[in-house]
Amino acid sequence: MTSTSYPADGGDWRGVFIRHLAGAIGRRENVSLRLWAPPGELPPHVTYAATPDEKAWLHELMKAGGISHLMRQQGWRAPSTPLKLLHMLYRCYRREPATNLYHVNWLQSALPLPADGKPVVISVLGNDLNLLRLPLMRTLLRRIMRGRQVALCPNAEWMVPVLERAFGDLARVVPVSFGIDDRWYAIERAPAVPARWMAVTRLTANKLGPLFDWSEPVFRGKARELHLFGPMQEQIVVPDWVHYHGAATPDALASTWFPQAQGLITLSTHAEGRPQTMLEAMASGLPIVASDMPAHASIVEHGVTGMLCDNREGYAEAVERLEATATQASMSGRARDWAKQRFGNWNDAGSRYASVYESLLGTSS
Repeated sequence: MTSTSYPADGGDWRGVFIRHLAGAIGRRENVSLRLWAPPGELPPHVTYAATPDEKAWLHELMKAGGISHLMRQQGWRAPSTPLKLLHMLYRCYRREPATNLYHVNWLQSALPLPADGKPVVISVLGNDLNLLRLPLMRTLLRRIMRGRQVALCPNAEWMVPVLERAFGDLARVVPVSFGIDDRWYAIERAPAVPARWMAVTRLTANKLGPLFDWSEPVFRGKARELHLFGPMQEQIVVPDWVHYHGAATPDALASTWFPQAQGLITLSTHAEGRPQTMLEAMASGLPIVASDMPAHASIVEHGVTGMLCDNREGYAEAVERLEATATQASMSGRARDWAKQRFGNWNDAGSRYASVYESLLGTSS
């Protein structure tokens, strides 16, 4: 398994889902998993595959914000970093001759795969679709897919038509949902007074969307609070009426903030897959107020587990509605039940991926 993101320690928010996914797959009795990724604490039964030089370089890459962040910030002006990454992946794939199957996280990390005919599973996130617009990207990816069994596994169904149009003649497109850590289901909530609303996101213009604009008349000078969590990845001016806390660890969110929050707000206009924070919030019983876009509509059932909105009036109405005690209790319970039934935990996600592995290898457990 290869990944360009991985948490450095238990307090790191970056790539936590990769650690959970690797752990779930590593626990499978019929899988021996080697992981090539930035350094961090490995789950049991997972072996680290990066060399010391690669480990040091990947560590610095994560300190700089990760490959996607660097490409967004510097674009064509910094080609050396993605080229260096692809070269390292090229060497990694070729020094692992015992591999039966590759599991690649992010489409572009499949570009250096050897022409060895071995099957590959590629987990696809929303940002991958943006990178497909780069010149020659589709052509290069189609080249590595020829002559092998390929499963493209988006973590949300809305990506399926896009991937089928681009690669459906060469690859199976099999949506596979991630799981949710059990600790989120165990949270007991007691919403604070005045109401504390949360937004957990990287601070970029697209990820924030109209959050500040729509929220000002709803929160400024009112008996409710907006608490914002996430790393500053662009030069964003946070209004003084917003309680900004910087990046938050999963432990802090689970132990302190999710139990007392009224709900989670996301007005992102970014190309999303299926945002993991939203799933964790729903597993915790937090209703969602979200912008009406495909990634959010695939998670939030309007009026049942949260509210979708496409203008400032609808947003204000959603916040007001979810502060009513009866509505809050109803949507909270339904959000948690839906998350458990639809996504389960990470062992369930590991089973879903194992089924894909077996279908490509022609085996069964």
